[in-house]
Amino acid sequence: MSGANSSSLTPTFFILNGVPGLEAAHIWISLPFCFMYIIAVLGNGGLIYLIGHEEALHRPMYYFLALLSLTDVTLCTTTVPNMLCIFWFNLKEIDFNACLAQMFFVHMLTGMESGVLMLMALDRYVAIRCPLRYSTILTSPVIVKAGLATFLRGVMLVMPFTFLTKRLPYCRGNFIPHTYCDHMSVAKVSCGNFKVNAIYGLLVALLIGGFDIFCISVSYTMILRAVVSLSSTDARQKAFSTCTSHVCAIVITYVPALFTIFTHRFGGQNIPHHAHIIIANLYLMLPSTLNPIVYGVKTKQIQEGLIKLFFREKGILAMK
Repeated sequence: MSGANSSSLTPTFFILNGVPGLEAAHIWISLPFCFMYIIAVLGNGGLIYLIGHEEALHRPMYYFLALLSLTDVTLCTTTVPNMLCIFWFNLKEIDFNACLAQMFFVHMLTGMESGVLMLMALDRYVAIRCPLRYSTILTSPVIVKAGLATFLRGVMLVMPFTFLTKRLPYCRGNFIPHTYCDHMSVAKVSCGNFKVNAIYGLLVALLIGGFDIFCISVSYTMILRAVVSLSSTDARQKAFSTCTSHVCAIVITYVPALFTIFTHRFGGQNIPHHAHIIIANLYLMLPSTLNPIVYGVKTKQIQEGLIKLFFREKGILAMK
């Protein structure tokens, strides 16, 4: 086997094939992903900078948004540069351990993204249900502990992926029909029994995604009840408007994920493999690209903060 250690059946590297069947169109496929990546880096980086420097945005809601932006930009950075190297320079080799590391970060960060969206839903519930005690309930230590707990949850649940994948024998070759090292894509290259990998992967999806969706659903059910009980129409509209950006972020994140899961489980034979690969990449890229745009368009405080920051920087440059 090319690139393999014959005694341990562990390859020294894998070959990422990009989008199988569309090799001739790799350059054209790369262009929208490159454009989306630039928007994701600039948009999320700009949000983090704005929230860090604008006093009016030093509130729990925006701290969680900064954490979401940091997670999003890190997530797309773990895959897109490597993908562009495949598309542009035909650099398809990836070290075995580097592949496992990429696999770990992709799944850990997607779990982290889901957890932050759940925390943001709880934040909106506290803001609407207990507005007078909002700042005393969601203090800075509470926000830090919540973010750290979400991070540790992802690390502890995803870490076994690397050990389960590393133990498998790879005697079928070292070619992965994907643009990045996804857990099951790597496991399916093995000639061993990867049923444990499949079962544990489904269990992690339920423990992270299922739990977070349940908490988000409960939070918004309680939010709806609290909003409906408000006597003023203006108060109801204002309460709903504070949630619209977050609802859009939830739809952007979970709809591609659910579509990917259901097509793999129920419609896999009717959809070409290259379509699965492109959808899997969009699943990682869409939230990172669209979240800063949605929050920039839908959130008045961010728009005002951006205008203030622009004129402040312009004034500093004029003084120089």
